[in-house]
Amino acid sequence: MITSERSKVRYKSHKHCYKSSIMSLKTFSCRALFKFVNHCLVPLSKPLSARDAVAVVIGPSSARGYYNNTGKPRCPVSGGAAHVRVVDLRSDTVTKPGSAMRQAMAEAEVGDDVMSEDPSVNELQKIAADMFGMEAALFVPSGTMSNLIAVMVHCRERGDEMIVGDLSHLHIYEQGGSAQLAGVHATIVTTLTDGSFDLEQLESKIRHGYPDPHYPRSRLICVENTHNIQGGRVLPLTFLQEVRALADRYGLSVHMDGARVMNAAVAQGVPPSNILQHTHTVSVCLSKGLGAPVGTMLAGPQDFISRAVRCRKALGGGMRQAGILAAAGKLSLLKMVGRLEEDHHNAKTFAQALLDCDPPLFAVDMAAVETNILRFRLQETSLSPSEFCARMSEVGEGEEAALGQGIQVLMYPHFENSVRAVWHLGISPEDTQLAIQKMQFVASQFLKDKVRAQ
Repeated sequence: MITSERSKVRYKSHKHCYKSSIMSLKTFSCRALFKFVNHCLVPLSKPLSARDAVAVVIGPSSARGYYNNTGKPRCPVSGGAAHVRVVDLRSDTVTKPGSAMRQAMAEAEVGDDVMSEDPSVNELQKIAADMFGMEAALFVPSGTMSNLIAVMVHCRERGDEMIVGDLSHLHIYEQGGSAQLAGVHATIVTTLTDGSFDLEQLESKIRHGYPDPHYPRSRLICVENTHNIQGGRVLPLTFLQEVRALADRYGLSVHMDGARVMNAAVAQGVPPSNILQHTHTVSVCLSKGLGAPVGTMLAGPQDFISRAVRCRKALGGGMRQAGILAAAGKLSLLKMVGRLEEDHHNAKTFAQALLDCDPPLFAVDMAAVETNILRFRLQETSLSPSEFCARMSEVGEGEEAALGQGIQVLMYPHFENSVRAVWHLGISPEDTQLAIQKMQFVASQFLKDKVRAQ
């Protein structure tokens, strides 16, 4: 009887522990999760490895549509290579603030930003407006919210229409928020390999029948610079000039999703205002290559920003003592732009190594490697992007002996059977060389496996 009661108590304890673990799963580091699962969830005679511990709680690896990923990169396995270096090329969103940025955040002067009384936010907004050549700017929590606010302000009536690229971030990766929340219809134009559009096709998408009740009203053209899916491509200034002229001719506005427009400015060797003079409004992310932990700047005319403040509040984006975050943003704009050139150089270095790889497994268009995002394809049909990424993220057999250490390079399978890798301030030239060594090792191991299989 006593044993039975103890079993019930133990079962309830494990059940409670399991539920608690699911609620707080994302807060665990790989090591903490490994210890937690072995101690609490699976009291077995043989402890689980870190990989199996993760699998117990998460279940089978789940697909992430953003990167066409077949599962999150695995954590270093307990008991594996003694020396493991991780090179995280999944995205420039994984950057972490350095000591100077953390100090600026700690010392930031703050106030209530919803009341426009946070001096650090106000200063950041002025810095951004001046840098972008706009009348005013607004600090917003995220790029997705910033783009949505822009659509809401430009397209004031439900049923208005915007024209976007079929491969644009705004169209694919932002949950259709423009339709879902703003009631704005999107019509698409074909995104060319350099991120631009065919201008004749663009013009053909403009509605001319308003107020005919059968059609929506064209209000807005959206462009993306640099272009994410197309591999960090920089929009030509002539293209932007022609888009603006077309918009002016028909009374439309132009909004730029400029999450990485500072990369474009560095690549073209021009101030961002030279690029943005061809747009009415822009959204610029601070938390990618610029290294801030949070935030995006939305900039445009003063009356646009006044209306944007109302939309931000309605979407839950009004922050109070946001100066702590704005302090990081100020450092990003004033100190972090110049170093983006290093990211571009590192991406090109890795791209050239792919081309030089023996055996020749990879296809890369070097002319398309313009900024910090690299897309490449595998020429060997028996090696899929998913398998290649898995091999790059694991410490392979014999790797430590061959390379002197284990190297885990994290990247994602991407659009059209390609792989995407992104460089950022967390990746040094040394890290890039480590990634090259790992790529060469994976290529040689794949060739050996292929020969053995014949």
